[in-house]
Amino acid sequence: MIGKVIERLDALRGNDDLASDRTGSTTPQPDAPGAQFWLRGGAVLAFALVFAVFAATSPLFLTLANLANIVQQSAVLGALGFGLTAVLIGGGADSIKGGLDLSIAANMGLCAAAHAVALRAGVSSAGAVGLALTAGVTIGALNAFAVLGLRILPLLATLTTMNLCAGLELVLTQNTSVPATSPLLAFLIGEGASGIPHLATALLAVAVLVTLLVHYTPFGLRLRACGEDAQAARAAGLNVRAYAAASYLLGGFAAALAALASSALLSGSSPGAGENLLAVVAAALLGVVFSRRMVPTMPGTLLAVLFIGVISNGFQLDNVSSYWVNGVEGALILFVVSTTALLRRRHLGTHAHD
Repeated sequence: MIGKVIERLDALRGNDDLASDRTGSTTPQPDAPGAQFWLRGGAVLAFALVFAVFAATSPLFLTLANLANIVQQSAVLGALGFGLTAVLIGGGADSIKGGLDLSIAANMGLCAAAHAVALRAGVSSAGAVGLALTAGVTIGALNAFAVLGLRILPLLATLTTMNLCAGLELVLTQNTSVPATSPLLAFLIGEGASGIPHLATALLAVAVLVTLLVHYTPFGLRLRACGEDAQAARAAGLNVRAYAAASYLLGGFAAALAALASSALLSGSSPGAGENLLAVVAAALLGVVFSRRMVPTMPGTLLAVLFIGVISNGFQLDNVSSYWVNGVEGALILFVVSTTALLRRRHLGTHAHD
């Protein structure tokens, strides 16, 4: 069944290309192979260069304990990055009407608060985890309803939800840290074989699972088809709105997973989860550069998350102010957005006179 759907989509895209040639217009897609190759190569080279510089400036950087710590500290950003990437894949690349979820970091803060407050009230560990997951998915469903049901632009809809999550978090925590302990949190923060933290292993395991789900299952292929070409997907019989809604639910679920990781690292809920938004956006967008086709992918997001984690860790080891990390993240976002825009304009210029 999925093979027939993909064949139908390819056929429709082929017809669209022929129509574009006749009318002199085309959908902007970054398909300049040479430019993409050098851009991907430059990103990998930058990763290697940053890694080498920190290895040379700090004798602790290449130790197994520090490398495991980088992966562990990247768990929260990784989970959030996977969630935002799912939304980008399902909603499309349009910066205004495409997939976007600005509430995902605030959603994590709300889930962490719900989890910590529940544990403090005497709820079992399983019940508290269930409450956190329910909160995350509920916010994802609210985003889906606002975007798809009320037809509010994703930028405005998720911005509103972000403020709603932040307000509910303050109500639950009274703007104070809420300590939390449970067997699950103790396990996540503990160490396994060779001293590798369980949280680091969990991040890699989640990365494998979401990669399989989004890139190698019928659901994932249909999700990407809906995001890349909604019109062709509808013609192939896919329910585009349902898949877009599913991407927001995945984003909410990822926010809840990030909340559990954050609670393990911080031993509870702490205000200020919304401050992670810039890093999440940077990771999801930078992941595009690490992908083969210059599109959002889960492996690309994982590499971007680790890249940002390496920078943050290296700055700490070299006693560089952590405030510089935000500047680097902002520069990465500017670089990815501007480069992608240039590639698309180049594509339009190439086909303008076809």
